[in-house]
Amino acid sequence: MSALYINRELSWLKFNERVLEEACDTSVPLYERLRFLSIFSSNLDEFYMVRVGSLLDQSLLGGNTADTKTGMLPKEQIAAINAAVQQLYPRRDAAYTEILRNIGVFSHVSYKSLDGGEKRMTRAYFESEVLPLLSPQIIDARHPFPHLENKVIYIGVRLKCKTGKLFGIVPITREIDRVYFIPESNKFMLVEDILLRFVDEVFGVYEVEAKGVFRVTRNADIDVQEGMFDEDIDYRNYMQEIIKKRGKLSPVRLETDHAGDAELLGFFLSKLRLNRNQCFVTTSPLDFSFVGVLEKQIGAEQRAELVFSPLRPRWPAGVVRSDLISQVLQRDILLSYPFESMRPLVELIREAAEDSKVVSIKMTLYRIGHQSQIVQNLCAAAENGKDVTVLIELRARFDEQNNINWSRLLEDAGCKVIYGIEDFKVHAKVVLITRKQGHGLEYITNIATGNYNESTARFYVDLSLMTANPEIGEDAMAFFHNVSINNLNGVYQHLLVAPSSLKQGVLSLMDAEIAKAQNGAPGRIIAKMNSITDKEIIDKMIEASEAGVNVDLIVRGICCLCPGVPGKTDHIRVRSIVGRFLEHSRIYIFGEDSEAKVYLSSADWMTRNTERRVEVAIPVLDSRLAGRIMGIVDILLRDNVKARELQPDGSYVRVSREGEDLNSQMYFYRQAYRAAEQVEEKPKRNWFDALVSRIRFNKRK
Repeated sequence: MSALYINRELSWLKFNERVLEEACDTSVPLYERLRFLSIFSSNLDEFYMVRVGSLLDQSLLGGNTADTKTGMLPKEQIAAINAAVQQLYPRRDAAYTEILRNIGVFSHVSYKSLDGGEKRMTRAYFESEVLPLLSPQIIDARHPFPHLENKVIYIGVRLKCKTGKLFGIVPITREIDRVYFIPESNKFMLVEDILLRFVDEVFGVYEVEAKGVFRVTRNADIDVQEGMFDEDIDYRNYMQEIIKKRGKLSPVRLETDHAGDAELLGFFLSKLRLNRNQCFVTTSPLDFSFVGVLEKQIGAEQRAELVFSPLRPRWPAGVVRSDLISQVLQRDILLSYPFESMRPLVELIREAAEDSKVVSIKMTLYRIGHQSQIVQNLCAAAENGKDVTVLIELRARFDEQNNINWSRLLEDAGCKVIYGIEDFKVHAKVVLITRKQGHGLEYITNIATGNYNESTARFYVDLSLMTANPEIGEDAMAFFHNVSINNLNGVYQHLLVAPSSLKQGVLSLMDAEIAKAQNGAPGRIIAKMNSITDKEIIDKMIEASEAGVNVDLIVRGICCLCPGVPGKTDHIRVRSIVGRFLEHSRIYIFGEDSEAKVYLSSADWMTRNTERRVEVAIPVLDSRLAGRIMGIVDILLRDNVKARELQPDGSYVRVSREGEDLNSQMYFYRQAYRAAEQVEEKPKRNWFDALVSRIRFNKRK
């Protein structure tokens, strides 16, 4: 049976390999390829910090917990991961070299390649801007090996002295600018290149025999156990202590540009208690966070060739720019990011903050932008006397500090801020606006597939549904009531809510399609999401395939289900779309045509989402919008430019370009632009038609 499953971690590496493929794709503009290299590298950083860190913890605690799908033990998974990643570094190095060789507008150079004047300027820069900020250290009995910070670049040296040999280390602090542009040229050097050249002078009393650049990645997967602290401890203060601890956990990876000196490398590995398989040698930069700085070097005349053409989210056609509350009360509205703007939702909350009939606003927040008009509107609502409740998740990994800051601002404005449910992250994306109308109440509910983050809404592909359906509103009210009292077993009319009913609801909907197929009718399941790892759901899809149900999965990242296995999963197709924008929406469809049941959700089909998080899936009850979503999925299934298809052996191949090229993301942008332009032109045409009519009328007179 193991041939039906793919290991979660190895599947994720296949996803990041697809990101790397975008950096190697010659049809992608050169600077954008460089940006994909940066994304690939930062993805890999987080993967080692979180997933490999977690596996390392498991291996240290006995290591007997096997992967439920493939049976691999933690140590076996770590070994397989490191072996796979060793194959990716040379590909990144080759891509970086090719891109920099062809991009033209800037060039990453070595000190040796500079002419005399450029060398003098670089030395002067080192002496005035770099050297004063350095804190070099030798390692001996009185100078113990220091704590190497997570993802900080260090220069390591092997030194010769009168008594034998020493090792030294120099951290490159964040106060030093990473990039040095050679004046009056298109050349640049990274600060580690410069320091590596002049490190002999830093340790002037010694002879430098070997030197290299090093960077350590540490475990950052801290498990927060809320039950371990008393009720009167401020949760925010506790989370800030957790953030501090994150940089001090065990090393899981060492990267270096230098493996030629076995003694120097061995010194670092021994001090960090890492083995050679956990060390990765690269000829490209160890940290790609500098890539954004390089964009400033691209002039207006080169941008069209080197950078994606600018695309601005459009105000959705059919939605008037004012009186959003009245519009949602009349009909459901669907927003499609980043092709359409998030502004209608922002304006809806702003109107609610000012509407005298609105009595309360309730909202979940998971990841929030550093600048958030939504939060500002919630604060304004509280200051206007509305009852505002915000459930903010402080455990959104790597966004904890930002969320802590926003929680304080919300509280200061008079909002009621709560932090979710013990042991369960609240990942659901829900807004509920309650209005008092006469002797009754009316609700406006928004449920989205992605975060209420105005920044990421410009490059994350997500869907957001606004509805005044009273039964959905009652469900949303019950949802907020339940999370406020730590009740995970709420009962809802329409919403599927994890951990109580979402998985059970999905399995039941799949059973209905299986029953159709067994009775000779066509069964159909379509799902789009980030990842699929939940074994119970995977096994149900295998059962559906065996019954003859056609299953199409659009999975950007991890997919632990192996399609195309004869007699088992031969009715299942899995594709992944990796393109300019991050595919993030979660869509579930059961059935076909007008009988199809369509859901939008915050939840991937991962065990953590279905069993250990609070998630929501909403049925799309408006047939007009359900049809629109099915049309979106149809385009995704026909993408033949950015789509890859998962093979039975676990590899991904690009979909063959049969017929006209279809890049789904660009299709949706053109569609949004065309619809917006038609709306903008309509008033002009009406004005022109009216003018022509008046002229004709006057002529007749």
